[in-house]
Amino acid sequence: MVDKVRDLKEVVSEIPAEGAEIALGGFAITRCPIAFACELIRQNKREMSLYEIIGSMDADMLVGAGAVKSLSYGGGSLDRFGRLGRINEAIENGTIDVKEYSGLGLTLRFTAGSMGIPFIPTKAMLGTEIIQNLLKAEPAVKVGQSPFDGESYVFLGALQPEYSVIHCQYADKKGNVVTEGPVWDLDLAKAGRKLIVTVEKIVSTEYIKRFPEKVIIPGVYTYAVVEAPYGAYPTSVYKCYDYDARALKLYAGVNTNQHDFDEYLSKYVLGTKDHNEFIEQMGGIARLNSITADPVFGYAMGGKNDGSD
Repeated sequence: MVDKVRDLKEVVSEIPAEGAEIALGGFAITRCPIAFACELIRQNKREMSLYEIIGSMDADMLVGAGAVKSLSYGGGSLDRFGRLGRINEAIENGTIDVKEYSGLGLTLRFTAGSMGIPFIPTKAMLGTEIIQNLLKAEPAVKVGQSPFDGESYVFLGALQPEYSVIHCQYADKKGNVVTEGPVWDLDLAKAGRKLIVTVEKIVSTEYIKRFPEKVIIPGVYTYAVVEAPYGAYPTSVYKCYDYDARALKLYAGVNTNQHDFDEYLSKYVLGTKDHNEFIEQMGGIARLNSITADPVFGYAMGGKNDGSD
């Protein structure tokens, strides 16, 4: 049996110190690979080209830490808690190269990459300001006429990033990945030349054999599996834990300016040796208990999780 289980620090250390091309999964405040992003910052990775369909705290932290050279994304936020302040300021100041897509537009580039085809046609973004901006700066985006129906289409070049990174509930040692609830990372994951999956728990292959219908990514796609409990914290993981409103509200308060963000980074990321210490700094087991998901409904029930405590 091929054992693809790796340690987080070890697998991040494989990534080039400068110039890596990385696609991050997740959606706003759900299943974002926060532990992975924080380890990239601890290991001082620089000049990265980052892709994220819906931007979140992980990409915002990497931009704020000065680790990103270019970012391609389809918008994003901290949901009701706030904006991606470090990304927004970087765009306004022109300190990173940003290419803004629609969420569907960037997803389709991953779809082409996962299928092994050179490009994919779409009507998405056609006639919008988004496509006009992309045509000026993105060689992988073109508009042309279909040879079949004569209509105009957007042709999106396939995207196969060097690394794709997603966070899910479970995987076995072979890299067969199980995700409970909504699924949106499939094409991004399968397009990566090396797929790294961080999971809440590594389960036995016997579990996979009992529930094969739950496997969304077969092990053949997976390069490495990392067991990272609460690896998406403070964003949520369906049926495991809810988002931590207090932690997200704290971040939304500091990411509005670089000074406060740097203090946050120094205390919670650079000042901690790993994701366990990060969580301890955020409140430890008491916070985790307060956001534990109800096994039936999949999110925290009955508690106060509005960030006011």
